[in-house]
Amino acid sequence: MLAFRLARGTHPLVLLRRLMVAAASAGVGFLLLCTLTYALAHPADSGSALRLLWCLIPAAATVQFAVAVARTDPSTRPRQGLSAVGLGPARLTALAAVSTAVAGTLGSMVALLFFLHLRGDLTGLPFDGAAAEPLAADQPLPLAAALTLLALVPLAATAAAALALRPRRVKPGTEPDAQDAPAPTPTGLPWGVALTAAGLAVETYASRGGPGSALPLPGQFDGSPAGVLAGWALTALGLAFAGPRITHFCGLVLQSARPRATRLLAGRILMEESRRIGRPLGVVCSVASAAIAAPTVYGDTGPNLFGPLTGLGAALVITCTTATLLTSALEAKQARAHTTKALRRLGSPTSALRHATALRVATLLAVFAPLTWGVAALAALPLSA
Repeated sequence: MLAFRLARGTHPLVLLRRLMVAAASAGVGFLLLCTLTYALAHPADSGSALRLLWCLIPAAATVQFAVAVARTDPSTRPRQGLSAVGLGPARLTALAAVSTAVAGTLGSMVALLFFLHLRGDLTGLPFDGAAAEPLAADQPLPLAAALTLLALVPLAATAAAALALRPRRVKPGTEPDAQDAPAPTPTGLPWGVALTAAGLAVETYASRGGPGSALPLPGQFDGSPAGVLAGWALTALGLAFAGPRITHFCGLVLQSARPRATRLLAGRILMEESRRIGRPLGVVCSVASAAIAAPTVYGDTGPNLFGPLTGLGAALVITCTTATLLTSALEAKQARAHTTKALRRLGSPTSALRHATALRVATLLAVFAPLTWGVAALAALPLSA
């Protein structure tokens, strides 16, 4: 009940982010139910398992977005006086997990109702049974299997949010802000490079062994090679590992060659926020590289290759990863709010802070855009051969 009471008094933008989590959960739930009906209609087809694997990509993007929304929720942020009424760090973590579970469960319920409506199982609304044939309306729907699939995203998002927001022990006599100020340099670049190279190698190896198209999409009746999917996942994981170190390097570059106050401020902020925004940047980089490589691979086969489920899955991945990056940037802005107030009290003009923000964005684009294009070119080269 406390989660519902806090939801009533939250800011509209916070409610909008929670509704976006519910919408993403609904989209993934609908994809999973479509995969289930495809397996019912084609019991001898081995492509059903590959379709389920493809659904893991938008599911992972949704879970990542849900965790980012939970981290920026102001109602779950520790404040003075809350521990006295029983709302300590552990209780606030549980509250964030409950809010994430409510949003994910709401989305799964909407997906189930919409799916049953399109199948024709629910009547009395427009477009009853509009997709009865593709959704195998002539086959009975196994309720246990459907509910199990719909529970995957809410359970995974709740567990991930609880793990990300779990209370951390602070050393005696040390303030949390003081601990975060001499934070160590991110060290995931070697692992990131290794995982990215391994992913490109797996994609190259897997694309040479299949007949027909190099990478059939899940929206069609052909399956997708699991090796190519595994290669893309390794590439995305590698860029997520390398993202914080690359962002930290961007901050170092901004502070080189006798920087002025604006460049020095922008570089220091990038270095401090490298862990917070680096991983979402790496994931967005991997998604953008896949989007750039897709027309190179499928450009000669016509636009009809992309089915409706492929479009829905791609829209979910792009929207969730972009929203995660923006939400992480908002979290970073909230974390440095006290620094911004201190600079304004010291007389720093607002234009200098705006120029520092624009300089950070331009530097990240100048570094990550060529990286994205290079990964896309390397990924599309074996698939288009």
